[in-house]
Amino acid sequence: MHARFIRFFVGIVTLLLPSIAYSYTFLTTDAISINRSEEEGLPEEIITDSVCLKEVVVQSFKENKQLNCLPIAASSYGIKTIKQYKIESIKEFSALVPNLFAPDYGSKLTSPVYIRGIGSKINAPAVGLYIDGVPYFEKAAFDFDFNEIASVEVLRGPQGTLYGRNTMGGIINVTTKSPLHYQGNAVSLSLGNYGQQAAHLSSYKKLTNDFAIGISADYHRLGGYFTNETTQEKADAQKGAAAKIKLEWQINPQWSMQLSNFFDYNDQDGYPYATYDAEKEEIAPITYNYPSGYRRLMNTTGWSIDYKGEKVAFHNQVSAQFIRDKQWIDQDFSEADKYLVTQQSKQRMLSNEFTLKSTTPTNYQWLVGSFLFWQQVDKDVHLHMLDKNMSTPKNYKTPAYGFAVYHQSTWNNLLIEGLSFTAGVRYDFERNEQDYKAFVQTANGIQNSSDWGKSNNFSQFTPKVSLHYNFSKQNLLYASVTRGFKTGGFNTSFDTEEESHFDPEYSWNYEVGAKISALENKLKASLALFYIDWKDQQIYQLTSSGVGSMIRNAGESVSKGVEMSLSYQPCKQLDIAVDYGYTKATFKSYDKSDKLSYTGKYLPMVPEQTLSVRAIYSVAIPRWGIDRLTISSGYTGIGRVYWNEKNAVKRPFYGTLDAQICASRGGFSLSLWGKNLTKTDYTAYYFEAFNKGFAQKGKPLTVGTTLAFSF
Repeated sequence: MHARFIRFFVGIVTLLLPSIAYSYTFLTTDAISINRSEEEGLPEEIITDSVCLKEVVVQSFKENKQLNCLPIAASSYGIKTIKQYKIESIKEFSALVPNLFAPDYGSKLTSPVYIRGIGSKINAPAVGLYIDGVPYFEKAAFDFDFNEIASVEVLRGPQGTLYGRNTMGGIINVTTKSPLHYQGNAVSLSLGNYGQQAAHLSSYKKLTNDFAIGISADYHRLGGYFTNETTQEKADAQKGAAAKIKLEWQINPQWSMQLSNFFDYNDQDGYPYATYDAEKEEIAPITYNYPSGYRRLMNTTGWSIDYKGEKVAFHNQVSAQFIRDKQWIDQDFSEADKYLVTQQSKQRMLSNEFTLKSTTPTNYQWLVGSFLFWQQVDKDVHLHMLDKNMSTPKNYKTPAYGFAVYHQSTWNNLLIEGLSFTAGVRYDFERNEQDYKAFVQTANGIQNSSDWGKSNNFSQFTPKVSLHYNFSKQNLLYASVTRGFKTGGFNTSFDTEEESHFDPEYSWNYEVGAKISALENKLKASLALFYIDWKDQQIYQLTSSGVGSMIRNAGESVSKGVEMSLSYQPCKQLDIAVDYGYTKATFKSYDKSDKLSYTGKYLPMVPEQTLSVRAIYSVAIPRWGIDRLTISSGYTGIGRVYWNEKNAVKRPFYGTLDAQICASRGGFSLSLWGKNLTKTDYTAYYFEAFNKGFAQKGKPLTVGTTLAFSF
């Protein structure tokens, strides 16, 4: 056993060593402490918004405060909730978090995430993602399988003052398990219908009292949900593997260091897109004839150092990410020989962030920081027009670099006890460049059709002020005003040079809220009201030819709504949670042309409502060969969505029901789970191309079982 473990460990380290040497990353894990007995035990709480964990203390990324003490709308989920509801990706958080929408469709190449109506389908995302403190800039990196996740935090609203680049909608902060605070080994196997297979292996061990290592590996496979009637093969089969290594060293009470590396590989077949009849609201059979697919290799590596003194504390984070992917797609999605597109890209990112903050126990607290980044994206796109026997190869080189400085001050017990005022400001500068070459290839040879280079500079101050009042330890009222900013950039699909670039977008976010605890913390509730006014919104549109898609700036838009979260623990064995979000996002002023106005129309890809109702019941049963039985169930609903600016095609409200039952004894557990138990038939996504509408169906009913052993 030990020899096999050593061989496995050496193999993992050998696999990851080149990337560790290539880059470094930072992680600030503020007091997440989990052991195996806690993970297997009673789920004493469901974390929603202002709920504090009793066993796992979730703290914000840059402030030593729990989320319920911060004047922001936030939701947090711990390891128990993630496992009991079988949450395996960011897309599966859709509707669990109020006003969060991440449509589950297509390939991992495009993974848009929307919060309160703010998001981006293509190009840079408008919602920030951090994994162990490492920023993820590219949309192609957002859809990854959860691997040894300890907690997930979702902060709603602009977070640019402290949290960085292009976070107009909010941030998703993912923290993986700490080997210093979690020790043990685990193995699990899962099987389900539609050819679902998954295997997981992890080991966490302290090599000394102050130095620990954690390693994990995952494999998954899906046979496919949908059949291509033309090829009689599954249109969406996929397989993938992931590995992670994490080292933590508590040098002394003041100094600590962490090193981590995450490797992810995914290989999936084509796309279950088919013609959509908007009048009948029906999706035709899948009938394209050319093989399609997407393949991605992603590696994220990093290093961090932290110091915590009596007066000040600092952390420094250096992070790097490398992504190589390839896409091939029958873009007419029919049996006709018309359009075939192949695309390859290589993305590299380096960043460094330094933060210094006060730690003295006084009413005045401050924080300053700086952020530097460099990113290079190289992309080759080849459009084959099969019916014309010609093709148009294109090459893009898009480097970008920038820096930011930020400061935030908080005055506690201002005038009266419990009243606090926070003010912060951030300055961002970014330079984007693009070198573009296009060719036309026919039977007579290849000719250069376009060759140019462009650059743009963007800079912006983003202030934030908030006032909050703690009228008891667990009760808070707050109000805030925040400036949002998302840089401009370059399109990779366009018909004219004027369409090749787009400008930044700006917003003001106004928010008031409350976080309440009652009945000895058994009942917890939160409420947030928001109003967002933004200009020059970056809108996803088809190009004039209809062959590709691009970003274009609209006029003015407005988004307003409400978010509510409630959790209740009527007894030790039962937890109940309800989350609801309502958003009304419309174009305040948007004239697409002299003759066409979308003013007053709803923004596309923004659900009017999100709803989640969940319950977990866990009870000790010292009989029938088991120790504990845990039953969890959750209903999620997503409201009306308009798919395009014209509001001509929409999807009505729909809901799905998931459930899981788990029996455990010692380190063994056996789970039976099901998703979409209601067999809800819904449209996961809709788009238009070549003057036609195409759509993808949502996932059908899936069931399976998971056998796990920890020791």
